Order: sequence, then structure tokens, then C-alpha cells
Amino acid sequence: MTTKTTLSQIPISIWMLGFVSLLMDISSEMIHSLLPMYMVTTLGASAFAVGMIEGLAESTALMVKVFSGVMSDYLGKRKALALFGYTLSALTKPLFAIAPSLGIVLTARLLDRVGKGIRGAPRDALIADIAPVHLRGAAFGLRQSLDTIGAFLGPLLAVALMLLWANDFRAIFWLSVIPGLMAVALLLFGVREPENLAPIKRSNPISKQNLKRLSTHYWWVVVIGAVFTLARFSEAFLVLRAQQGGIPMALVPLVMVAMNLIYALSAYPFGKLSDRMSHTQLLAIGLVILIAADLILATNDHWGVLLAGVALWGIHLGMTQGLLARMVADSAPADLRGTAYGFFNLMSGIALLIASGVAGLLWDQFGAAFTFYAGAGFCVITLSGLAWQPRR
Repeated sequence: MTTKTTLSQIPISIWMLGFVSLLMDISSEMIHSLLPMYMVTTLGASAFAVGMIEGLAESTALMVKVFSGVMSDYLGKRKALALFGYTLSALTKPLFAIAPSLGIVLTARLLDRVGKGIRGAPRDALIADIAPVHLRGAAFGLRQSLDTIGAFLGPLLAVALMLLWANDFRAIFWLSVIPGLMAVALLLFGVREPENLAPIKRSNPISKQNLKRLSTHYWWVVVIGAVFTLARFSEAFLVLRAQQGGIPMALVPLVMVAMNLIYALSAYPFGKLSDRMSHTQLLAIGLVILIAADLILATNDHWGVLLAGVALWGIHLGMTQGLLARMVADSAPADLRGTAYGFFNLMSGIALLIASGVAGLLWDQFGAAFTFYAGAGFCVITLSGLAWQPRR
């Protein structure tokens, strides 16, 4: 089956969900690619403070998914929850533009990520509901690719505007509101939810009886995902590593552009590959690539070395993020997919908070190199966990 044929079989609503993600990521990354520098240079934050703010924000997003996932299963309505989450994220963007202190930045980050958490599990469950089973990996890969195109267009816009507006952080933060609102409008009018999703008789998705239906293989995926997250701390540290290398401030977001470009180009091919290759083997290869990225980034902060490490980081994301979403979908009952994504992301959220806090402490106390060496160590632990896999 050719790529063109595969893409043409993917339902239009999944394409629309991909473009919704693209627009919201443009909005978010216009802010996030600049935020670590803004906190350090303008607000006087330490690396530990940056790590904790980023860790709290991203882990909050992941933890909230457990509640939105359960609600989407109980109500049988995915789109309404996703729409609420995207709207909340869009409405938080002006807070970054007016923030006078780290406290307001933290508030804005948390509200933005609550919105992400509310929309994430229902959106992923909606993709699994809509996509044909034999194209599920390709569907998740396509959504991830479009999402990541937005994630490199956002920093690219930030670089252009930093050069054009003489490093005016706040003006760029204001402009980010526009693509966020466009994402909300596209979801509202462009995505159709399957009519037969809602069950005739509703039951509590987290009842003892329903939780017993989540297999041992599913919980193994949850644990592997959490340990993997310990190895992959916040990408804010990639931005700080670039700043250490003496790259002009306006050009630092190009690091995220490079990473997300590679991520975008690799997510769909690897998603399609997951439809016919062992998931465990593909995940293991992704871990090995992340180990290589960590070791390269630990070596020194020369821009050439940095780009090599960032490129490998992007490849590992392309190989693993859609794959983990596919593994959750395959291991959970259809009527509990939202709940399954919720628990998966809850555990990953706790792990991300720990990882980002530890990374910030290591950075402040021992330097950047030690932080990346620690990440490589957690990758080795995750690889050992892949050696034991329960029967499905």
C-alpha cells in the first residue's frame, strides 16, 4: 500500500484534528520557545525555577487527562471536552503578555496546560474511535506530524518577530492569541464525532469492575511510559543549553525549530511503520537514539554538536510519542479508551514533574552535562523494563 493511498483512507476528521493541533502548537510554541529565556533574562529565574515551572505545567496537563478521559468515556462525548480544553488554552495566552512576575507566568502556564490536559485524552480517544484499526498507527502518526509542524512553525515565527521587533517578548506573546482562536474555530466547525459513540447505559469508567477490564499488558505500557518520561525531561533545557553556547538570543528558538522539523518529518513514517513492526522493538530503538542524543548534548555546547543532539532528540520523539499512544489504544477496551489515556498520562505527569525538578537541580548544582548523563541513565533503566513484557 503506498503512502498516498494510506493518507487518502484516513478520515477527514482526523486530518482536521491534526490541523487543530497544528494551529494551537503555533500559538503555544511562539510563547514556549521564548519563555525559558524570558524567565531567566527578564525575570531573573534560576534553572531550578525554570525546571519546576515547566515540570509543574507539563505534569499538570498530563494529570488532568485522567479526569477528562474518564468523563469522555462516561458521557460518550469526546469533542465537547476537547473543545473546552482548546478554548481554555487559547484564552490563557494574553496572561503571558501581561505577566510581571514568575507567579503570573506559573499561573498562565498551569491554566494553559490544564486546557491541554482537558483536551488530550478525549482527542486521542476520538482518533482511536474514528480511525480504521489497520490504519490506527498511521492516524496517530499523521496527527502527531501535523501537531509538530505547528511546533516548529511557532518558534520560527518567534525568531522572525524577535529580529523584527528587537527582542520584544510581550508583543510576540500577544500575537500568539490569533492562531489559538483559529484552532478553536476549526475544531468547532471542522470535526464530526461518531454518532454511535455514546453507550446506551452509562457506567462509572473507574468502577472496580471496569478497571479489572484493563489488562496487565495495558498497565505494563503505563509503567514503561512513566519511566520513559523520567528519561525525557522538559525540552526547556534544550533551549537553555543553546543559550549556553553563545547563540544570539533572537536565534535560540531555532533549536526548537530544528528539533520539531525532524519530529514532524519522522512521526508519520514511524507511525505507519508501527502498523507492521513490533512495538517493543521500535520503542527500544527510540530509547537508544535518546541515549545517543543525551550523550552528545552532554559533550559540549558548540552549535554543531548541539544541533546533532537536538536532531536525534527529534527522531526519538517521532519514533516513540505516536507509538505510545497507539500502544495504549491497542491494549484498552474501546469504551474505556479515554480512561486508559487518562491513567497513562497521570503516571507520565508525575514522572515528568519529578524529572524536570531533578534536571533543574542537577543543572544548578553540577552543570548541564550531568543533567543529560542522568537522562541517558534513565533510558537504560527503561530499556531493561522492555525485556519483560506480559502476554496480551
